[in-house]
Amino acid sequence: MDFNENKPIYMQIADAIMDGVLSGDYPLDGRLPSVREYASKVEVNANTVMRSYDWLQQQMVIYNKRGIGFFVMPHARKRILEMRRNIFFHDEADYFFSRLHSFGLRPQDVAELYSTYLEKKKAYGN
Repeated sequence: MDFNENKPIYMQIADAIMDGVLSGDYPLDGRLPSVREYASKVEVNANTVMRSYDWLQQQMVIYNKRGIGFFVMPHARKRILEMRRNIFFHDEADYFFSRLHSFGLRPQDVAELYSTYLEKKKAYGN
């Protein structure tokens, strides 16, 4: 896994796991790789992965069955989307909209661009 320097590694791992839940790589109520397995896969210290799993557990995305491992919560997809929407609207939207404004885009321009984007995604089956 390639990490960037702008965000803590444990958060990047948590994001990757949440992406896996959203994509279906980690099914709801499915077991996640063990901490050691995941650490080996992404080539980080097991303590870093454990920190990611702890954070995801605090966010109610995963849960631990003692002695068995970590599992994806049944409502994890809904929780992840809720968390990401909140982050976008509280932390990123102002910057996003300021950029659109600086480009001189009108709301109808943005709506048209977004419609075109959705049509492309639909055409490619995404």
